Amino acid sequence: MNRKRLIDVASGKEKADLVLKNVNLINTLSGEIYLTDVAVVDGIIAGIVPGYSGEIEKDCKGLYLSPGFIDGHVHIESSMVGVNEFARAILPHGTTTVIADPHEIANVLGNKGIEYIIRSSENLPLNVYLMLPSCVPATHLETSGAILDAEALSEFKDHPKVLGLGEFMNYPGVIGTFDDVIDKLDLFSDKIIDGHAPEVTGKNLCAYRAAGVSSEHECTTVKEALEKLRVGMYIMLREGSATKNLRDLMPLLNKFNSRFCIFSTDDRHPDDLLTEGHIDNMVKILVKEQGNITRAVRLASKNAAEYFGLKDLGAIAPGYKADMLLIEDFSDMKIKEVYKDGKLVAQDGKCIVDPKPLKFNEVLDTVRLSDVKKEDLEIKTSKENVFINTIEIIPSQIITRKVKVKALVKENKIISDVQNDILKFCVLERHNATGNIGKGFVKGMGLKSGAIATTVSHDSHNMNVIGNNDLDMFTCIKHLEKTGGGIAIAENGKILGSLSLEIAGLMTGEKLEVVAEKIKELHKICYELGIKIKDPFITMAFLALPVIHEIKLTDKGLVDINKFDFIDLIEEI
Repeated sequence: MNRKRLIDVASGKEKADLVLKNVNLINTLSGEIYLTDVAVVDGIIAGIVPGYSGEIEKDCKGLYLSPGFIDGHVHIESSMVGVNEFARAILPHGTTTVIADPHEIANVLGNKGIEYIIRSSENLPLNVYLMLPSCVPATHLETSGAILDAEALSEFKDHPKVLGLGEFMNYPGVIGTFDDVIDKLDLFSDKIIDGHAPEVTGKNLCAYRAAGVSSEHECTTVKEALEKLRVGMYIMLREGSATKNLRDLMPLLNKFNSRFCIFSTDDRHPDDLLTEGHIDNMVKILVKEQGNITRAVRLASKNAAEYFGLKDLGAIAPGYKADMLLIEDFSDMKIKEVYKDGKLVAQDGKCIVDPKPLKFNEVLDTVRLSDVKKEDLEIKTSKENVFINTIEIIPSQIITRKVKVKALVKENKIISDVQNDILKFCVLERHNATGNIGKGFVKGMGLKSGAIATTVSHDSHNMNVIGNNDLDMFTCIKHLEKTGGGIAIAENGKILGSLSLEIAGLMTGEKLEVVAEKIKELHKICYELGIKIKDPFITMAFLALPVIHEIKLTDKGLVDINKFDFIDLIEEI
């Protein structure tokens, strides 16, 4: 920054590079909307009063000017595309800054995964800041591709793009003062520590906050969010693909506490990015429901900037970065133009820059299975009458129920009971070829024939496969092993459809539109096979996550989340 030139432009002695004339400025500092001019020089806002002249002057009569939007917590990997393609997707929706937690790719590749996200975000017209993954693996109940202790995380602690420690989902470890947890909390005591503690309350919540955790994005009720606000935590209002909590939490907001709330998408998938948008979708919802433009824009920008200490973001004011949006209308959220550092990067819903991908061989070839045979999927029993602890899917939720059902036994093997919608479910460790295969059953998927599989499986991202027979399950497994991960569907021993996610088994170098179209095709095949879940792959991805209630399956076995321990699949009568 040329400070002298900035001052001279601000004082009117020199022309600005760009002047936006007659804009309705949404001022996130004063809470006002008023008509003025905005002058920009060297990517910095110089002045916000009428009367500036510039090399380029644009009459913006009738348009609103907002600071660029900030996503306070997002896993870029959930978009299934590279960082460059993610940027191309969200810039037209007004998001110019994201706070990314590379938790997913770190569970596969450890520090190599973090390095990939950092290097991929260089030279992009998007601010990508990181919160380092705090729980790799998330628990001792699963096998991940890496273990990131305090020493491993220290490698990136002082990187300029790193703001702190990401969602600390091991809240039992925090409350129980486990040594490895305390080491991480101590290491990041001078930085921000994000939370993940659904339904933690009372003294345990006080202990969690006292440990230094200062935000929460897992609130689903006003009561829970209010209690966490009271102990000093910022509340991230989340509107992802699998978890949508914004409307439930909107009654929380008032003139006083709304400044401690932030917008977050957490996990948003390709089709939703294309059809619903990003943070702009949350702004539209809040304006429609509450009619308060300045509040909505502040939640989308300044609040996150303040929480994360990004002093030059979140407002249109002298000395701030010229990350700006020209908005035509808030009812359908029409964003006319998007500026990043004073340069036009998106117009009329299209990105006009072409962010380049990073070629990084270290993130490829990450599916490493043992020599799996079809027989390895069998579940044997010597009894005819047995009950099995089963995972019951709750539609549109990532939580599940534990139900006990009578098993269907044939030739001393427990098999899928399609008539009662009980399907075999296996989780295969795919990082270190240990040979671990967690075996169980899931109810509520609706699959009548064939099998589906994916390597997108929160949080350790092992290989999940569900089917009504072992042949099709095995066919999916071998296909994903060959392609380096992704999604596969099989029937009668043949692959009906697949999506290759060659980057860590989570992402691809394809365009977002291509990925979204392929997923639509895969959904169509799923529905033809009888699946009744709206998005089976999102649902499937959370069936192995042992930090979300009530019962899950990992590569090590069936987990009762209430007990935070393994339970037997089979209970003999």
